[in-house]
Amino acid sequence: MSILRSGQLICSHIHIANDYNNVSFKKLLYKMLIRSKVVIVLMWLLSVSLAMGQGEATLAEEYYKAGEFEKAANEYAKLLKTDVTWVRLARYVNSLQKSNKADEAAKYLRKQQKSDEPNRPYYELLLGQMATQQGDTILANNQYNAALQSSKSSLSKLEKIASAFNEAGEPRWAIRSLEMARDVSKEPTAYSEDLMGLYRTTGQTEKAINEIITTSKQSDKKETVLAALQSYINTKEEPLVEKALYTKIQQEPNELAYNELLIWYFVQKQKFSRALLQEKATDKRLKLNGSRVYDLGMLAMNNKEYKTAAESFEYITTTYPQGQLYPFARRLVIQAREEQVKNTYPVDKAEIRKLIADYQKMLQEIGTNVKTLEALRSTANLYGNYLDSKDTALTVLDLAIDLGKTDKNFVDRCKLDKGDIYLLKGEPWESTLLYSQVEKSQKEELLGYEAKLKNAKLHYYRGNLAVAKDILDVLKLATSREIANDAEQLSLLIVDNTGMDSTEAAMREYASIDLLLFQNKTDEAIEALKEMWKKYAEHPLADEILWLRANTYMKQGKNAEALEDLKTISAKYPNDILGDDALFTQAKIYEERLKDKTAAMEAYQKVLTQYPGSIYGAESRKRFRALRGDTLN
Repeated sequence: MSILRSGQLICSHIHIANDYNNVSFKKLLYKMLIRSKVVIVLMWLLSVSLAMGQGEATLAEEYYKAGEFEKAANEYAKLLKTDVTWVRLARYVNSLQKSNKADEAAKYLRKQQKSDEPNRPYYELLLGQMATQQGDTILANNQYNAALQSSKSSLSKLEKIASAFNEAGEPRWAIRSLEMARDVSKEPTAYSEDLMGLYRTTGQTEKAINEIITTSKQSDKKETVLAALQSYINTKEEPLVEKALYTKIQQEPNELAYNELLIWYFVQKQKFSRALLQEKATDKRLKLNGSRVYDLGMLAMNNKEYKTAAESFEYITTTYPQGQLYPFARRLVIQAREEQVKNTYPVDKAEIRKLIADYQKMLQEIGTNVKTLEALRSTANLYGNYLDSKDTALTVLDLAIDLGKTDKNFVDRCKLDKGDIYLLKGEPWESTLLYSQVEKSQKEELLGYEAKLKNAKLHYYRGNLAVAKDILDVLKLATSREIANDAEQLSLLIVDNTGMDSTEAAMREYASIDLLLFQNKTDEAIEALKEMWKKYAEHPLADEILWLRANTYMKQGKNAEALEDLKTISAKYPNDILGDDALFTQAKIYEERLKDKTAAMEAYQKVLTQYPGSIYGAESRKRFRALRGDTLN
């Protein structure tokens, strides 16, 4: 009760007493007045006492930080008479030592050790610390052990002495304190975060990793666990992570957290096939209806691991034919195989026909509905892009538009596909009409920006370079990084190769070859590029001609020819923008297509030494170390 309020209350009661003229009540009020004054005085004294105590503590700290240890010791001695804390005690002893009064410090600690039972562990720890400073490790260990034994009567004491050991620079004894506290608490994951850090600090890597994995049992510590494990990925200690995970799973096969952690680890290492094995086991054990396997399949697709993606979706279709995910997985398993086929050069047309047959079989089985409409789009694009059946492709797309007319986004995606097919047919006016429709329909949306980019490329293909550049400059600010990057690259290509050639003849010729490639006329494109190279070997566009030809050879599966052009870029134009691209692509051909480990390593090494600032630096280092067999990836 505040002083002001006390006075108001007393006056109120006096007023009532006067009204009733009650003598006894007046006596009672008199006593209350006296008592309230006593309370007020006591409160004031307490506040003054607290303020003095805080002032003394602040003074002691100031002396200590200023290095005036004798004065600091005097102030800490006063404070310790009323309240013993680890910090005060440690600073008091240190201040005495710094003042050449080590004997006095030891005498004080031994005396207090006998008389101050609650804080005995602190005195024993400090005596041990003094013994350590004098080189008497046996006495030090005895004192440290005594501090631990004095603390084992309660969790609170063990926690405090653990903290004190850590602050005293004795992390191993801090570990022993917390391990004892864990035993006392009978909680196998108690103090996990503290122990994680302490094990790592003391170089006990296997124990640290085991502690991290054990902690994963606590669902609320998931982020902490993943962050801690992540710090071991791509280091020399990484093999211990996988080993520890398998050990834990064998010891506690029913602990799902360990299995989830192993899956996470495989995904981090992009070992999707091994992650899939674990996900299948988890799915069967918990009867998850394929939901997690489906998620892994999508993750594998996004990482271009199409084989594992197809296996994931196939597992769902065979295991849960009546499940909700079945129609989606049924389409995605074909889509994953489609990506495999399309990214294997040269593309096998027989495999394309098998994919179309699979899509048609799926549509007959499930029917054409919202869940399977994308299959129609895929079928149309396979016909148009790979089998040269453009009219069939347009017919299928018209069917898809009719069936999906309630979905605006789906219809607009089909319109973009139709625009591409018309461009394949050599009917650009139909293409630009469709692209423009989508631009208008999806204004300020991602699909609208995609349509605008297609229109820009169409102008570029037709040689309208200024118009194309104007559109591309707008698209550089697009919300999608991918679209903005594509626009930036094409804009730079136009700018870099038209400034010195007022007729823009070379750039127009190059753009027309780009159109041939879009139309999958690779043989015609190669012949045209050969002619261009003869005419423009000294033109600023020369390295771009070689780069385009090399990539076209790669699509045809002609690795030797591709390497020859890439090596010419590296030799003649090492400082141009495509220098590091050419060298990195050489390395990938050696590694992935020719399986020439030595040549691949040499090329990756050159990327690192010749182009230290290259965007391919990190990937080159990772691939080089993997080929060399390093633990560091």
